[in-house]
Amino acid sequence: MRIKAVHVALLAIMAGCSAITSGAHAQAWPQKQVTFIVPFAAGGGTDAFARPLAAQLDTQLGKRVIIENRAGAGGTVGASAAAKAAPDGYTFFMGAAHHAIAPSLYPNLDYDIEKDFVPVALIARPPQVIVVNPDKVAAKTLGEFIAYAKANPDKLSYGSAGAGTTHHLAGELFKILTQTKIQHVPYRGAGPAMQDLIAGHVPVVFDGLGSSAAPIRAGQLRALAIAAPKRVAAFPDLPTAAEAGLPNYEVATWYGLFAPKGTPPDVVERMAKELKAALQVPAIKEAWERNGSDVPDVAGADFGKMVSTEVARWRKVVTEANVKLD
Repeated sequence: MRIKAVHVALLAIMAGCSAITSGAHAQAWPQKQVTFIVPFAAGGGTDAFARPLAAQLDTQLGKRVIIENRAGAGGTVGASAAAKAAPDGYTFFMGAAHHAIAPSLYPNLDYDIEKDFVPVALIARPPQVIVVNPDKVAAKTLGEFIAYAKANPDKLSYGSAGAGTTHHLAGELFKILTQTKIQHVPYRGAGPAMQDLIAGHVPVVFDGLGSSAAPIRAGQLRALAIAAPKRVAAFPDLPTAAEAGLPNYEVATWYGLFAPKGTPPDVVERMAKELKAALQVPAIKEAWERNGSDVPDVAGADFGKMVSTEVARWRKVVTEANVKLD
């Protein structure tokens, strides 16, 4: 009995030491620069949220939080690099809705978005918007655009952030619902796609509102409809797709922060708390509203469940639409 009591006491002491060590780790973190891997080119929708957030976290953490853009293959190149990063609490991954689509389109991924990452928190979820270059597309309304596309099969092309992204599937879903034929032109991120759309090299993009908001306001692009169930406060005059005559066309993207599997739980928890605080800063809330997003409060296990639901949802869409990589 005495031996058992001693054993229990030792276990209690060890548990206490572990808790103290864990707490000390969280308090000591960060000791150096923190990196957010963004798996798309600079200037895209992910950047629109990641960069202001990183700047705010600079202030809160007292250490630099930098953005490292690693574009390619619909965001899977950056995801692969992030999955292999040291789980020391100094590298995080800014994933997006695209990464819930990738498992259905890339059979040989060397990472698993559900198993190789720890979900930290949902950052933003702006809806998709149909935008055109006003010098290349005469249509002023969604109805006019659909009519033109039907009358001119394969004469239009749409740019996307890459094969397998929400931009790509939003375009394919649009084609299915409208029975139109529009060629897909994949880019290495939403930024390059936006640049070519504004320059007139591609006439239309099914984009996340985060990267389209500024050029829409500047008059460089014409927004035809938003793929959301209701209008957004940032663009109150922009009709929903249903209002514009295309019911059932709803596509939203989302952005969230992940940590490589094995990252200390206390560091993940600390980052989640810092993110929650950052998202309540007035300047951040205003920026999110300008980009058509709400300020979500979804973190940890709840965020993980959302990601799993998204993976299942997009797998069904990919199968039903018979979407293939270009």
